[in-house]
Amino acid sequence: MGRFLGRPLWPIVCDFMMLSVCILFFHGCAVTRDFLERLPILGQRPDSIEENYFLADEADDVIGRLVAIRLKNGDTLPDIARHFSLGINAVSAANPEVDVWVPQAGESIVLPLSFILPEVRRNGIVINLAAMRLFYFKKKGDLQAVSTFPVGVGTEERPTPMGRMYITRKKLRPTWYVPASIATDHRKKGDPLPDKVPPGPLNPLGEYALYLSKSGYLVHGTNKPASIGLRATNGCIRLYPEDIKRLYDTTPRNTPVKIVNQPYLVGRRDGMIYLEAHAPDELSGTEALKKAYAILKKNEKQTGHAVDWIKVKKVVAETRGVPVAVSAMAPGGNTAVTETIRVRHPANLYGQPQVPEFRIDAWYVLAADYRDKVDARRLAAIINHQGPQIPARVLSIGDRHRVLAGPFNNKGEAKAAEKRMQIDLEIDGIVVPPVEQGIAKSDK
Repeated sequence: MGRFLGRPLWPIVCDFMMLSVCILFFHGCAVTRDFLERLPILGQRPDSIEENYFLADEADDVIGRLVAIRLKNGDTLPDIARHFSLGINAVSAANPEVDVWVPQAGESIVLPLSFILPEVRRNGIVINLAAMRLFYFKKKGDLQAVSTFPVGVGTEERPTPMGRMYITRKKLRPTWYVPASIATDHRKKGDPLPDKVPPGPLNPLGEYALYLSKSGYLVHGTNKPASIGLRATNGCIRLYPEDIKRLYDTTPRNTPVKIVNQPYLVGRRDGMIYLEAHAPDELSGTEALKKAYAILKKNEKQTGHAVDWIKVKKVVAETRGVPVAVSAMAPGGNTAVTETIRVRHPANLYGQPQVPEFRIDAWYVLAADYRDKVDARRLAAIINHQGPQIPARVLSIGDRHRVLAGPFNNKGEAKAAEKRMQIDLEIDGIVVPPVEQGIAKSDK
């Protein structure tokens, strides 16, 4: 019957069937809540924190504030990022010591919901590729209204173009006409694409699209929300489904769009000078840093406040993407934009993938077999965050921990998921039939 990770396949399938019976036997038993759930709830309500819309004085370059949240069992950083409208790049850079897929329950992390505005004329849409963040500027009386959303951008091979553009048209439920270059790439991977993909869950453009004046490039939604905050597109700008709807509803045709690449951002608020550093690409890093140093020196002269150059070097080296006060007069050595506030963990994380209940009448794909449960949980989380979702769970017997994708209604669905995992994640899975079929086969 074949082998899996060097082991005979049939014993693994038998273990799987035995575990299925155990799950049925204990189904419905009460599960003890994690001790963290019983801790006193501190901090503000999560919906009291502004994430996407800010009013700023014309003289201010820094908006928002830093937030801290304590993680719960089962959280992943992509889930936390999406709930608070942040890209995974922003959350992982601000918390480099935290496991992206299997963070420790009870661990506190920083949510970088504070931003230095790009050094550019504040009009229409501005996208900073280095920060992977979109800003939409509108006048509101004497103040500047700023809507801001995280984005996914082009890869190194197919980068997002920079420069001035504008919105030429808008489309609800767009059809994706597959470019020849992308079709060729998919054919090479054994994943041929049709000439066009109609609206629906398999359409990578999502439900809303804004077409740019540079032909072939769009600002659009996605069916892969875990890719927001990554260099993962073919050059287009990709937003969370809920964010693209808000942008779509408020953005008229002919809105100007400026795409820049500014890894080092300098700004002022309340007389203080701030620096925000993102990981630069090889081409822009040196010149961008020289420009940032020049702006810092200019601000130093204008404000009369000395810059702490040792702190500047530290911010540049760490590239955490968080605005840091670099004025030498920063009180008490505080480097935050404002005092970090703690919020309660939301009752439910918006968009968090849900795994259907285990079914003995369903098909599954055995993705991996681990001795380390954390490794198994990590892979299950990664598979769960594919788009569209491939549900996955960890099933344990003794010291073995299997990653099982499913349930699927039939062999065709299971085979399709197996193929997607092989193409997208280079996982060679094994299709496992329903328990009844496995038992019948073993009786022969």
